[in-house]
Amino acid sequence: MNSSVDYKLKDMQKLTTDKHQLEAYLKSQGWLKEDESIKSTETPGDGNMNFTLRVDTGERTFIVKQSRDYVEKYPQVAAPAERALREAEFYELIRTEPALKAMMPNIIGLDKENSAMVMDDLGAGSDYTYMYKYGQSIPEMELMEIMDFAAKLHDSFSAQTASKVITNREMRKLNQEHMFVYPYLEDNGLNLDDILPGLEEVAKAYKSDEPLKAEVEKLGKLYLTDGDTLLHGDYFPGSWLKTKEGVRIIDPEFCFFGSAEFEIGVTIAHLKMADQPEELIIKSLHRYHAKRNLDEELRKKFTATEILRRILGLAQLPLEIDLEKRRALLEHAREILIEHK
Repeated sequence: MNSSVDYKLKDMQKLTTDKHQLEAYLKSQGWLKEDESIKSTETPGDGNMNFTLRVDTGERTFIVKQSRDYVEKYPQVAAPAERALREAEFYELIRTEPALKAMMPNIIGLDKENSAMVMDDLGAGSDYTYMYKYGQSIPEMELMEIMDFAAKLHDSFSAQTASKVITNREMRKLNQEHMFVYPYLEDNGLNLDDILPGLEEVAKAYKSDEPLKAEVEKLGKLYLTDGDTLLHGDYFPGSWLKTKEGVRIIDPEFCFFGSAEFEIGVTIAHLKMADQPEELIIKSLHRYHAKRNLDEELRKKFTATEILRRILGLAQLPLEIDLEKRRALLEHAREILIEHK
């Protein structure tokens, strides 16, 4: 490889699925040995945020990931290009806790200049978004592992003593916009009837509900406030992997030190939208509470805002619940926020 090509690849702004270019880049970073070549590549799952590839050399597989200045699934949505670096900081923190490290991938290499990393491949597993399909449920013991991971994470790191305090402000601003603002805009460019006929009419009542929007705005400000607890930041079925070795956790790019109530609030919201048995949801909360205290009133409010955001906002889920079920979830979410002012 001549030096000019080498220099260009080291400064590559966007990784590519072109095997020859990708191979040259990986070798320039020292992540691929000189005698190694790429046999094949594939996309590992249905990620929304980043460019990701599973690389197979015939001898081993690993994951290449790059964060760009937009959301991979929605290129029209701008996003902080350096989010992969925040994810790397999260992995660096949790490596001191064996129980957490064992459930997450290891970083093989990090290219800070291009916000790219190579990670261990956790295998041909699948995420838990299958839960959103009608009649599907998550096995109880696997959900308990997921709650145990969250409790251990939240109990292991304090902003007062951590070697690195992750604020991740740009990613939080992005999430705050889509969770607490965008769904309530009168003209946000999203036609909800394209998702489910009748949903646009349902949304009108929430867009004009000033008391509700005032409560949501308060929670948005709280979300942006720094806290003492290290959070994964996007703890939902798309970040949980079911592998042969057990449950694994991925994609902590929204990580920050904040309130545990936000994290668990989001998790419970997804269990409800996936129409999981109420008894199982209650058990999962008891499991967390047995290991760590939680302000349940605040947790419920964050659960409510996540339900509102996911049903009415841009970041839609592959939900199979019907219009009436969605309407009921929205109404209950509103009641939580208005009645607990």
